[in-house]
Amino acid sequence: MKALIIGVGKDKLGSLSKDEPRLLGLSLSERMIRTAKQVGIDEFVIILPHSGKEKIKLADEKRLGVKIIYGECEEEDGVCLLKAKEVLNEKFVVLKAEYVFDHRILKELARCDMRSSVIVVVDRKKSSKGEAEVLEKEGRIVNIGKDVEESNCIATGIFLCLPKIFSYIEEAVKEGKKAFIDGIDKAARNKDAQVFDITQINPYIPSMRKETKPFWIKVSTREDLTRAKKLLIENASKGRNDLLATYVNKPIENFIVARLANTPITPNQITTLTNIIAYISTFLFIKGYLLAASLLTFIVSFLDGTDGKLSRIKLASSNTGKMEHAFDFLFEHSWYIALAIYLSRTHGILAILLSTFVILFDSLFYHCEQTFEKVIKERPLTDYGRAEQLFRKFDGRKNSYIIFILIGVLLNAPFWALVAVSIWSLVSAIFYCSRTILHLYRTDRKLTPRVYRS
Repeated sequence: MKALIIGVGKDKLGSLSKDEPRLLGLSLSERMIRTAKQVGIDEFVIILPHSGKEKIKLADEKRLGVKIIYGECEEEDGVCLLKAKEVLNEKFVVLKAEYVFDHRILKELARCDMRSSVIVVVDRKKSSKGEAEVLEKEGRIVNIGKDVEESNCIATGIFLCLPKIFSYIEEAVKEGKKAFIDGIDKAARNKDAQVFDITQINPYIPSMRKETKPFWIKVSTREDLTRAKKLLIENASKGRNDLLATYVNKPIENFIVARLANTPITPNQITTLTNIIAYISTFLFIKGYLLAASLLTFIVSFLDGTDGKLSRIKLASSNTGKMEHAFDFLFEHSWYIALAIYLSRTHGILAILLSTFVILFDSLFYHCEQTFEKVIKERPLTDYGRAEQLFRKFDGRKNSYIIFILIGVLLNAPFWALVAVSIWSLVSAIFYCSRTILHLYRTDRKLTPRVYRS
């Protein structure tokens, strides 16, 4: 499926920028292309004003991994759409360049049962800043425009069209109406336009462990850019975290990410730096510099969430990046092993056994999570029920363990810190293992057919 982007390069923000405005390191157009690519769209038609090719600094096709066809038009968006008629001969998406939106909207839109020439993506909000208002009944558009007398939703700048929409736009243009919504209004009067309501999209995101309503925002002013920046950073933050991650790490990560997003620094470079610091900490643990090593683990904790958040904000996530968690597991457990090696000088094999128990119990916890997610896909184990959500705040994992270690080092009792870590890893493993068995057992009971005896 192709996407048509209109309005690129136009001076939407007045004196804000001579070039297309940038939001957290990406131009609005590149952000839109990356968003569409997340749902499998890799062919784009971009309509620019005549001076647009010189004015806009859009990334090259090879780097983005997409194909781009450029067109030129200085008139209203309906006429601009007609400029692309020859290359849009199958179902296509129309996107307005001044909008920023959640990729889930496009993902669900692509799955729609298309019964009309155009689907207008709508939201149940009050109109502001000149958005097109829509009156819909039973999924069909009755009226659409910026001055309709009655409306119950607004257009979000996203449309799914069939080539037939061009005939309606041409009818409108012949009458001197050159806006895209005039063509949609023609289709609506012919009962050939429908809506897709984004409030019907499931707000829960399993990978993020939180509910977030699909967002969209029109960027027309400096204030819009500021609001969009805050919205994107907040949406990139995971939910249901432990206490340290929620109240300490999150504001630090947000502060760092907001500044890194406007630099050439990549998420992979942050990941590399995180691993380097992590293994410096491992070395310091072995050598007995426990306070310095412990403090470095907190720096690693801050950075560890930064790379993922930066990749989500800059839409730079990749399959390779998913390996990060495997390397996290490796360096985290190198800390406990290194601490145990140092403590074995005074506590012998017992210290080594304690670190071994931590690895065993953490591995059991990890495999419980994986088994659970293979069977129950709608929510991860740590966010499945109220008990799991509560325990997740302080369960056995890196952020809890490094607090135990720091307290033990400050109290000159590092061995007992390792004891605490091993005990808490056991408690966490028992809790999550038992909860996994319970939930899977209930699933089995639902799947087992009842046998009735006469």
